[in-house]
Amino acid sequence: MPGDAFKKVFWDIVAEVPVDVFAEPDDAGGIPVQSARVAVVVEDEPDIRSLLADVLEQAGFVVHTASTGLEGIELVRDHEPVVTTLDVSMPGMDGFETAKRIRTFSATYLVMLTARSDEIDTLQGLQSGADDYITKPFRPRELRARIEAMLRRPRIIQTTDAGDAEAAPMPAPSLPPASESAEWLEHRGLRLHPGMRIVVLAGSEVDLTRSEFDILCDLLESGRRVVSKGDLAILLRGDRGTGSDYVTDHDVRTIEVHVANLRRKLGESPVHPKWIETVRGAGYRLTAG
Repeated sequence: MPGDAFKKVFWDIVAEVPVDVFAEPDDAGGIPVQSARVAVVVEDEPDIRSLLADVLEQAGFVVHTASTGLEGIELVRDHEPVVTTLDVSMPGMDGFETAKRIRTFSATYLVMLTARSDEIDTLQGLQSGADDYITKPFRPRELRARIEAMLRRPRIIQTTDAGDAEAAPMPAPSLPPASESAEWLEHRGLRLHPGMRIVVLAGSEVDLTRSEFDILCDLLESGRRVVSKGDLAILLRGDRGTGSDYVTDHDVRTIEVHVANLRRKLGESPVHPKWIETVRGAGYRLTAG
């Protein structure tokens, strides 16, 4: 897309986002961005890179930009940003591989930006470690809302030393005696502790992303009550109880990808589920006890 067209699509972000839009600290464990307001933009198109930098600078971030994946990795390593936007289609190392390498040492919030909209690309982006995946062109308010929602939520990701090629496995938790397990949620041998953000299956910890954990926690808390894909999308945005209930097709597809990833990690078949049951046309719920 030509530079002028991108400017038409993206420019209203700069006018809409007040300088202090991300200034409020989060009492529930979100990142206090006043003390960590650094962002990295990795984008090979100069016009888009400049516009995204303008957006984040207007929001009060100190922004560092890169045109390649390798440059972006070094910027993330050097500056420890709270948010990183990452283009998928870059020459040389693409965004998927860049995201995987960043995830070996950083817990930065990763937002992947791409012109690809196929479900397999969304799946690959989330599996690479992205927190969100937005297709171009997109509404500026959507990008702003998604970043705001991420900053309101707790950030817990296991990383490794900079030289490691893969994320280190998290050790299995020391489980409390049954009499001290009141805070644990459990269904057919699957256990989840909301406060410690731990999921245990067959005595071993299951390594879930933030979104996968939140979806599973909500389903365990809901029991046999059906939770719609829209409700789960609103949950991940952090908008429950705010009256903001607008859900896009992209939001629904993203939930479907998260649930597919969650089932894969649990070793569950969607055809014969042990824990998460699909209610056609309605959403998801726990299987019968």
